[in-house]
Amino acid sequence: MAESHVRAPAPVLLLDRDSATQLLTLGDSIAAVEAAFLAHAQGNSLKPELMHVAGEGGEFHIKAGGLKAKQTYFAAKINGGFFNNKSQFGLPNILGLIVLCDGSSGAPLAVMESGYVTRLRTGAATAVAARYLARPESSVVTICGAGVQGEIQLKSLTHVLPIERALIWSRGDTTDFCARMRRELSIEVTPASALETAARQSDVIVTCTQAKKWFLARSHVVPGTFIAAVGADSPDKQELEPELLAQASVVCDLTEQCAHVGDLHHAILAGLMTKKDVRGELGQVIAGTAPGRTTKHEILIFDSTGTALQDTAAAAAVYERAVARKRGQMFGFWS
Repeated sequence: MAESHVRAPAPVLLLDRDSATQLLTLGDSIAAVEAAFLAHAQGNSLKPELMHVAGEGGEFHIKAGGLKAKQTYFAAKINGGFFNNKSQFGLPNILGLIVLCDGSSGAPLAVMESGYVTRLRTGAATAVAARYLARPESSVVTICGAGVQGEIQLKSLTHVLPIERALIWSRGDTTDFCARMRRELSIEVTPASALETAARQSDVIVTCTQAKKWFLARSHVVPGTFIAAVGADSPDKQELEPELLAQASVVCDLTEQCAHVGDLHHAILAGLMTKKDVRGELGQVIAGTAPGRTTKHEILIFDSTGTALQDTAAAAAVYERAVARKRGQMFGFWS
């Protein structure tokens, strides 16, 4: 009996950062991320998973999962977070790749640089959460952190809220950052010397730092504030006082994940919350199966640990546009 023929998988598309930058806008990413969270809430996803591996002077995050749509996609992202890279080696502090696969056959479709995609999809998640959880008239924001993520967080919020003023709080000098954001966004952007003073003037607060100990206290936050806690994505990172979470309404990107690596993790360790105290996941809020903001006075927190759902949605958008526009290089791993 003749042996059946097995053909080699198709070549894989290789995409560098410049290609991704030209193929994916922030607005595109916001739309893709909102659709991804909704798909997950409706059961149209491949279960997202997270792994942390300690390195020498840093850590690796491996996030994997997928989305079911007209085509099922699976993505796995490996990011190294080594926060002495810039000072020691002149390298980015976060380096990584995304592998995008056909979720029905397992065939790899594309390999792309992860930094730009990660940056946009993280800001996009805050924008989506703000659309559903912030007061619609919110115009003043405090951004805690003046790095690349602080920039994309501020830009993302201007897509969904009428932001007129931004206060930038950081342990380093923010003068240049503020000047650049003023030029690019045409809004008032000023340094904040005292976090409590800035926070109490704000409708929205975003924390996007590498802090290992909380710095935003319950006493800093006034009624009606929306907070996006973005920086805590491993068990040793923390930005919010546990009492702040316990006295607010908490929405997670993924509740199980936040319970292990987000600010929710620390509130649970402190005995102030359990997973049952979480209002719901962002996808459930979008789908209408969990409540969003119920009053103008409540404090709402979005615990954003970053998910493979976001990575898959953004990477798939980049891939589809690259194919349509014939961008990138094909490489035959099996040829």
